[in-house]
Amino acid sequence: MRLILVLSLLLTIAVNAQESDITDNHSKDSLFVEKIKDTTHSPKMAALYSLIPGGGQVYNHLAMPKGKKKAFWKIPIIYAGLGVTGYFAIQNHMKQKTLKEEYLFRVANDFPNPNLPEYSAYDNQGILTLFEGSRRSRDLMIFAFIAVYGLNILDAHVEAHFVNFDISKDLSLSIKPRMHDFHTPGLSLSLNFR
Repeated sequence: MRLILVLSLLLTIAVNAQESDITDNHSKDSLFVEKIKDTTHSPKMAALYSLIPGGGQVYNHLAMPKGKKKAFWKIPIIYAGLGVTGYFAIQNHMKQKTLKEEYLFRVANDFPNPNLPEYSAYDNQGILTLFEGSRRSRDLMIFAFIAVYGLNILDAHVEAHFVNFDISKDLSLSIKPRMHDFHTPGLSLSLNFR
């Protein structure tokens, strides 16, 4: 008995909801169309696609109208920035490890003879100075790598806002002379949109 009562209550609510949908059909359809129009090219999706470097730029490029496609040229720059910073971060890390091994070898053997001949011109303090420089350079390159990666995401997000931005010649600012109160000369500025 309770089941029938609950089902009839749910059926009544569903029927009332459908009737209100029919009466408000026009306003809800226009709201639905606006939502679809606003979310067809999402800046959030561009940022998410940019988690794979260059993905957001491709997403933006494909959504742009034919005459304004310009997002592909950024992809080689992104990969070059990531490649260069990653390469130098790895090289500085490997040099840092080599210098650490050299210093530990010199300290363990209690004499300044080098393990590696390329460091024979440096004493123990020189090795430590080179080690600190390599570590600083490595950390800087890691920071630069993260910055390039972050700029990739930021660029895709910002450019997604301008995918449908109109920059045609129909947009113009016109300056015209105008008389205020028939006695005061002035200028009239008008910005014309399409």
